[in-house]
Amino acid sequence: MMLQDLYSAGFGDTLVRFLLCLLVNWGIVHFLYFRKAKRRDFYFTFVIISVAIFFLVYLMMGMDRGKATMGVGLGLFGIFSIMRYRTDSMPVREMTYLFVVVCLSVVHAMADQIGIDDRGKILGTSPLELATIDVIVIVCIVIFEQFLKVETSKLVQYDRIELVKERRRKELIADLEERLEIKVTGVKVGAVDFLRDMAMLRVYYEGDGDKEIDNKIKIKNSDYANI
Repeated sequence: MMLQDLYSAGFGDTLVRFLLCLLVNWGIVHFLYFRKAKRRDFYFTFVIISVAIFFLVYLMMGMDRGKATMGVGLGLFGIFSIMRYRTDSMPVREMTYLFVVVCLSVVHAMADQIGIDDRGKILGTSPLELATIDVIVIVCIVIFEQFLKVETSKLVQYDRIELVKERRRKELIADLEERLEIKVTGVKVGAVDFLRDMAMLRVYYEGDGDKEIDNKIKIKNSDYANI
C-alpha cells in the first residue's frame, strides 16, 4: 500500500490551508494581541482553539461533504464564539480576538478543495483568496489598534479619602497620576470606609495595562460592585 493511499484526496490542500490559518492566527495573537495585553494564558488559549476548531470543522464537513452546508460551520462558530470560562470572566478585547480566531479557523476549514475544470478555471477557494481575506482582517485590526486610544482601568484602594470629594477631583487625579505614573482619564468612587480611611476607586487611564492582577485581587463584591 502506497503512502498516498492512506490519506484522502485533497488532504495536502487541507494542510496548506491549515498552515496558512495557523500562521495568520498566530501572527494576530502574537503581534497584535500579546504585544499589548501580555496575557500568556489567552495566548495559549487562542492558538490551541484555532488548531482544534480547524480540524473539528474539517472532519465534520468530511463526514458527508456532499450534503454539508454552511449551517454546520455557523453552528460550530456560534458555539465556540460564545464560549465562556467559569474560572474568570473574559474581557471584551479578549472576547473579540477569540471571535476573530474562531471565524478565521472556520473560514479556512470550510474552504472548498482546490481543482481545475476542463476549461482551466480554478474550482474551490484558492490560497490566494484565503490570504486576501486574512489580509483584510489583519489590516482592520491594525488600523483600530493603532488609531484608537486604548483606555483601561484598575481598582485602587485609596487612603486619602479627603480627596474623594467632587470639588477636589482635580487634586485626586493629580495625586493618582503622581503615584501611579499614568495619564488618568477618569475616576469612579465606590465604597468609602471612614474607620480605616480607605476608599475603593476605579481609575481609568490611557495605556496598554495588564488586567490579570486586577482580576486576581480578592476584594468583597460590595466594595466595587457599583464602580
